[in-house]
Amino acid sequence: MAMRVVLFLTLFTGLCVADSKVVDTPSCSCVSRNLALGATAVQSSTYDGAGAERAVDGNRDSNLYHGSCSHTNVDRDPWWRVDLGKAYEVTRVSITNRGDSYAERINGAQIRVGNSLENKGNNNELAATVVSIPAGETKTFEFNPIKGQYVNIFIPGCDKCLTLCEVEVFAEKYTSTYTCFPRNLALGATAVQSSTYGGAGAERAVDGNRDSNYDLGSCSHTDADRDPWWRVDLWKAYEVTRVSITNRGHYGPERINGAQIRIGNSLDNNGNNNELAATVESISGGVTKSFKFNPINGRYVNILILGRDEYLTLCEVEVFAD
Repeated sequence: MAMRVVLFLTLFTGLCVADSKVVDTPSCSCVSRNLALGATAVQSSTYDGAGAERAVDGNRDSNLYHGSCSHTNVDRDPWWRVDLGKAYEVTRVSITNRGDSYAERINGAQIRVGNSLENKGNNNELAATVVSIPAGETKTFEFNPIKGQYVNIFIPGCDKCLTLCEVEVFAEKYTSTYTCFPRNLALGATAVQSSTYGGAGAERAVDGNRDSNYDLGSCSHTDADRDPWWRVDLWKAYEVTRVSITNRGHYGPERINGAQIRIGNSLDNNGNNNELAATVESISGGVTKSFKFNPINGRYVNILILGRDEYLTLCEVEVFAD
């Protein structure tokens, strides 16, 4: 899951930049980019197919037998190294330790950062030493910036074994080391609807959970109203450009057909008179569909079904000003 999330974020690369610094804005969030993710990794030896690349696959699963941890043989001075592709001012490294057994094997490991491949990179500058990491946990080691293309994890001594379930590397100095993505403006905002069926309140559609099974408690649901509606208050006006709707998955997905998305700043007719942004022809059961349009300035986003008695069920509504 972690890898899928990071890959999703990298699809949106419009940086929020002010005076050469990366900043959050009301419609954009920026997070440090894991420089090791998917990079080339090697190690002193490989036990049972558990290659070095597993420690940079974006998956922190700490059970070796689930296939996401690297593992050396029992070596003298075992090591693991990732090539970041170019030199960065590295400021922190996070290590996820094995969780199913032998957590103590990581004790005494050294984190080394630099540009030399002398002694496989193990002679580069010492950034931090691992005293211990509890089984299955991720521990972050922060230090003054060290410039380097290579990050090594190295355990000195005889008859040692090195297992790494994830290694993440960060250099929080330049805009290129951040990933920025549009913020879902509706997440956690105030939502209301024309009526409520079975306790399925409007707020369920902005809880950040796209689960489309109504019975699991994350979908909003009105009664069978004439012209049912749902509305979210973004708390201030934005130039909204995109709305995503996750439809109910297991019963009655056709109920959403014909729904209108309306955006504006008026609460006349409960906001249902605001500008029409898009009309939903259909959304397959359990699917999230995005509706893009020219920017519309508005604080309120309504989902409205006109002209019939209908239930309105929304398993998630996401609003963006890209």
